[in-house]
Amino acid sequence: MPNDQIAYFSAEIGISSNLPTYSGGLGVLAGDHIKSAADLGINMVAISLLYKEGYFKQIIDQEGKQKEVYPKFIPEPLLTKLDHIFSIKLNGKEVFIKACVYKHKSISGNSIPIYFLDTDIPENDSETREITLRLYSGDKKHRILQEAVLGYGGMKLLDILGEDKIVKYHMNEGHCSFLVLDLLKKFNGDVEKVRSKCHFTTHTPVPAGHDQFEFKLVKELLADLVPSELSLPSLKQNKFHMTELGLYFSNTANGVSKLHGDVAQKQFPWKDIGYVTNGVHHYTWVSNSFSTLYDKYFPGWQTKPELLLKIDKVKSDELWEAHFNAKADLLHFANSQLSKALDPNILTIGFARRAATYKRAQLIFKDPERLIELGAGKIQLIFSGKAHPNDKEGKELIYGIIKNAKEFEDKIKIIYLENYNMWLGKLITTGVDVWLNTPLRPNEASGTSGMKSALNGIPNLSILDGWWEEGCNNKINGWSIGTSENADDEGDADSLYDVLENEVIPVFYDDKKRWISIMRNSIITGVDFTSQRMVRDYQKLYYS
Repeated sequence: MPNDQIAYFSAEIGISSNLPTYSGGLGVLAGDHIKSAADLGINMVAISLLYKEGYFKQIIDQEGKQKEVYPKFIPEPLLTKLDHIFSIKLNGKEVFIKACVYKHKSISGNSIPIYFLDTDIPENDSETREITLRLYSGDKKHRILQEAVLGYGGMKLLDILGEDKIVKYHMNEGHCSFLVLDLLKKFNGDVEKVRSKCHFTTHTPVPAGHDQFEFKLVKELLADLVPSELSLPSLKQNKFHMTELGLYFSNTANGVSKLHGDVAQKQFPWKDIGYVTNGVHHYTWVSNSFSTLYDKYFPGWQTKPELLLKIDKVKSDELWEAHFNAKADLLHFANSQLSKALDPNILTIGFARRAATYKRAQLIFKDPERLIELGAGKIQLIFSGKAHPNDKEGKELIYGIIKNAKEFEDKIKIIYLENYNMWLGKLITTGVDVWLNTPLRPNEASGTSGMKSALNGIPNLSILDGWWEEGCNNKINGWSIGTSENADDEGDADSLYDVLENEVIPVFYDDKKRWISIMRNSIITGVDFTSQRMVRDYQKLYYS
């Protein structure tokens, strides 16, 4: 039925750099999902929280130490405040919630409302006002309250708005899972009816990405909102596992790549978990120079990415010029920030993502002597990414890279650009020559930044993890590092050096024809990894 609606819940949504209500992968993916749903005319409503202090603004000092500041942004004029103020009872008191709406309008003319819930209003006391202030901050108690506002508060808002055509509640991660308990109450305890309405997506294979709370604390804070009888595996240990809650009350569930689907299935063997490989909103993530090129050759590509499959129509010199212009934009910004005088004619390798240890940003420095031997005067490196404020190891990782940058200064130029966000992410993913990804397999659920690069003709140089396991055609559209079977720092680093020395560097400098062929094949691969394809998969497998 055309009026049937999808309610899309996510703790973070990255729709624009001007709206800092996201930290990274999950939020940006959610934004791309919404954009493509609008492109395809899907009837959807999205729910998230309004973090007026965002995640944080990252400042890296001269020593290489990350500092966090929390500037408050004013929602207007980006968001429109709704008249409704409503409340839910949490922590023994009324928590008042106000909502703002952002209406994303597609170039196809369709629009999707995104509702942001806000407790930072005069009706609340100072402690309550802070619930929605920052993303992924605070202690366990704070996280429970945030997730309760998202789940219970989001459901109450939908009721107030009269959204009664919802056929599916799409939960992204366990942060949203309290919504199922609201449904359970609505349906008088009918578990199967709740399940028929719910779909769950898990986005991380890393255990730390799945919130667990002491059941006693959950009960204390939420009281009657939590039924006295729940049958979840974790409750036997007096734990309240949010991913388990969402999975248990969902009819269907998925991971976000084929490999991640397999990993998630092993994590939760009692639940049948499929997969939909992530994708990116192609129109958002293509550089200005490539957008102009695509406009010239492929009118309508903005809503029909499959037109880019005919990339062979584009002349090689035009393809290279578009890339060179995007690279010039990146290097101009990078040099203005750090005065490193990066050279546009040198092979530029990019690595930008959350500074978590399993992503192994430091892997390329495993053998400094060999790196210098193969790369001196031939490569330059651009890094970026935030570490969670409480992640000491992530901060040490950033510090280590900047220390390496100083030690390598006369041989290989290395820079670390601070305050990674959507704007900077686009600049880097569209402007480097090669996109590097070195996670410890199988910990990278998907890796959407590599898809963005691919659509800009930038080859991936990556561990066979996440999407690259599916997308890699080795030496044709990029290069693989390591093997599918074994994952260890030593072996993966050796493989990385071998590929750089014997493939990437010589092809870039000595075989421009082959390099441009790899660029074309990258773009063709990218077409299979758009969020338009992704949303169609959800529609076919889980929304209907």
